[in-house]
Amino acid sequence: MPLDKYRYIVVEGPIGVGKTSLARRLADHIGAGTLLERPETNPFLERFYEDPARHALSAQLFFLFQRIDELRQMRQMDLFHTRTVSDYLFEKDALFAKLNLSDDEFALYQNIYRGFAPQAPTPDLVIYLQASPETLIERVHRRSHAYERPISDNYLLRLSQAYSDFFYHYNAAPLFVVNSENLNLVDNDDDFALLLDRIKLMRGSREFFNVG
Repeated sequence: MPLDKYRYIVVEGPIGVGKTSLARRLADHIGAGTLLERPETNPFLERFYEDPARHALSAQLFFLFQRIDELRQMRQMDLFHTRTVSDYLFEKDALFAKLNLSDDEFALYQNIYRGFAPQAPTPDLVIYLQASPETLIERVHRRSHAYERPISDNYLLRLSQAYSDFFYHYNAAPLFVVNSENLNLVDNDDDFALLLDRIKLMRGSREFFNVG
């Protein structure tokens, strides 16, 4: 199986790119557990999308403590005998904080982060899904999540750029960058098999997968 050597896989990408659906399919394929974001449980999220300046800090701190709790549970597991696929990279929490918080709020966030955050395990592989901002906007608008309805197109544009900047500099784990524009990795078996084959052929620490 192409993914046998990977014990901890992270699927990442901006809102609407399909990371959660792919993480679930990968986990089912390799018989792994999942560690998934639960944005619907954040009581401040919809309010943040409606009034970012007022609710950004509350929404961000809720996510931070939620992820800290999940990672503490994960650290108690034996990663050498347990396989896990996650739809978020812990380090990206700071990406959202820097994007959404004022300077004073971000300084407060960093103090809390340094005081509470555990040492996050390093993934064996990070799969970064890309799509154009226009595609992300269309997918988010098509979805029926009530808490996402107030998201502005401008926010998705800024978020897409923030992800590009973040992963341009990311080197903590092997990175497999996938342009998902012309792929249906969840519902198309051929596309999913092609992804697995390309991961199997991965030799360097950073590779790109693009179907024209």
